[in-house]
Amino acid sequence: MANPFDDESATFLVLVNDERQYSLWPAGAAVPAGWRVALAESSHDACVRFVEATWTDMRPAGLAAVMDARA
Repeated sequence: MANPFDDESATFLVLVNDERQYSLWPAGAAVPAGWRVALAESSHDACVRFVEATWTDMRPAGLAAVMDARA
């Protein structure tokens, strides 16, 4: 069986966690604990575009808060 994470012809979800980190997730797989859906089932390309447009600060939320408080 092929890895569902590598199948660019499949549909995916975009997940986000409390640290504002994003992940493409196969639409047929259960969403893991600690993650929630940020973009409903979409094409691989649409998910990648969403992540590129949305995840502009790669710092985990906790680190960003500390760094921004010091600025």
